[in-house]
Amino acid sequence: MRKPAKLITAASAVAAMLGALTLSAPALAADPAVIAEGKKIAENNRLGNCLACHMVEGADMPGNIGPPLIAMQARFPDKAKLRAQLWDSTKANPNTMMPPFGKHAILTEDQIDKVLEYIYTL
Repeated sequence: MRKPAKLITAASAVAAMLGALTLSAPALAADPAVIAEGKKIAENNRLGNCLACHMVEGADMPGNIGPPLIAMQARFPDKAKLRAQLWDSTKANPNTMMPPFGKHAILTEDQIDKVLEYIYTL
């Protein structure tokens, strides 16, 4: 094998290893201010009102209609799926009681993103 071919093969192997490292590295932590805003939206009974249905550790009078909001990163390793659930939960479950926050414009895109960042820390 000629030297240029060996170099290309070695470079390809290094690129593959770096790609694998990038995929397995933890996601960067969200801005604490964004998480705090998301928590306020989630707890606000005129906005997200997540506590009406979901148990959140440490919350006053949490609900028990929906699943508890715990271990969210383990339950939703793909953050986009959790966002889709917030946007329109009826796609995954047509019989859900959870309102489609994005589809019905209950929350703005920005508010959904902030709630997502907060919920992902639970």
